Amino acid sequence: MPFSKFGLEADILRAIQHAGYLRPTPVQAAAIPKVMQGHDLIAIAQTGTGKTAAFVLPMLHRLCLAQRQGQLRGIKALILAPTRELAVQIVANIRDYGQHLPIRTAVIHGGVEEDAQIKAIRKGVHVIVATPGRLLDLLGRQKLDFQPLDVLVLDEADRMLDMGFVHDIEAIVATLPKRRQTLMFSATFSKDVESLARRFLYQPKMVQIGKRSNPADTVSQCVYEVPTHLKNALLLELLGQPGFAKVLVFVRMKDGADRLTNFLRLAQIKVAKLHSSRSQDQRLQALQDFKDGKIQVLVATDIVARGIDIDAVSHVVNFDFPVNPEDYVHRIGRTGRAAAQGNAISFVPKQDLNLLDRLELFIGQRLPHKRLRGFDYQAPVPAPTPGEKSPRRDWRKRTREMELRNPRRRADE
Repeated sequence: MPFSKFGLEADILRAIQHAGYLRPTPVQAAAIPKVMQGHDLIAIAQTGTGKTAAFVLPMLHRLCLAQRQGQLRGIKALILAPTRELAVQIVANIRDYGQHLPIRTAVIHGGVEEDAQIKAIRKGVHVIVATPGRLLDLLGRQKLDFQPLDVLVLDEADRMLDMGFVHDIEAIVATLPKRRQTLMFSATFSKDVESLARRFLYQPKMVQIGKRSNPADTVSQCVYEVPTHLKNALLLELLGQPGFAKVLVFVRMKDGADRLTNFLRLAQIKVAKLHSSRSQDQRLQALQDFKDGKIQVLVATDIVARGIDIDAVSHVVNFDFPVNPEDYVHRIGRTGRAAAQGNAISFVPKQDLNLLDRLELFIGQRLPHKRLRGFDYQAPVPAPTPGEKSPRRDWRKRTREMELRNPRRRADE
């Protein structure tokens, strides 16, 4: 069906047409009518399938109706997201789809001075997109009034609830009107998290596109079994292969991202890094340079794994294999978006084979194993240079043990 069949406002349809979208994706076709009917909703769909538009479009339609009735006053919608980058991206989507509407939007997140955010709120906004930490801080200082609120959206709901945000969300929800519409969207949604989510929803409808734990069908996946000390060399060899044009490389820890970035720069690879210790300006610049094709490789921790939309990522490389299977699904969902073909490569040392087994059980499929022709998988650990600590000292083992003891760390804001 075309978007016009939903009954959306003409100005919204005009913006959709300007964006070049002709027909809704399956999750949009299933979710938008239910949202427009006023139901609470739990929506599950593979990453890259257009979930943001599935809640933004009917939300904007509702705001248009409020304006027509003279009720477009105060904060009418709140969207919570786990990371700054995703919050900024959602705001950009709202402005694109609402470019012909008198809707004012503000983004609230940490990592930047709060003065501009408070100033925007004082001027008057209708939609706030926020990460929980900064939002709670402003709520605690009575900088926000959510009494006019009609709609609450939790984007990437599994991460919001399953990685340390549940108490923050409970505190935020306690300040909201009880009569509201609540929407939850995610690419993965376990039964346990679903049970928790229902605490915030009233008689929710369920939309599920595909299997709950499956990566996108457009992503070709494979595994390279490689010793830890050879991962740098293997990555460098792969980056020289045809087709590795825009490569997103995931590591577990910030210091690992720093080391890998320095290694690639020494090898004359155009690379940037993105993790929570970078300033907000540095993070935005790294993302923009990657989107614009100014760099070939972006090395990142999992703050980029959820919801970030980057066109034409040719490859996702799991340089460090993820501890949680859900993180794998979200990581590789950064490629193969909008029906394009993508590639996901995972480096798996022997000590991570148990994590690979867990993943394959989770997604219900075996991943093919590959070997790069001509690469020496038996090369010894290099000897340390004078004054350098021995590479045999297994710092990676120590950090991995810490992760396994506490796999559900608080999401990065």
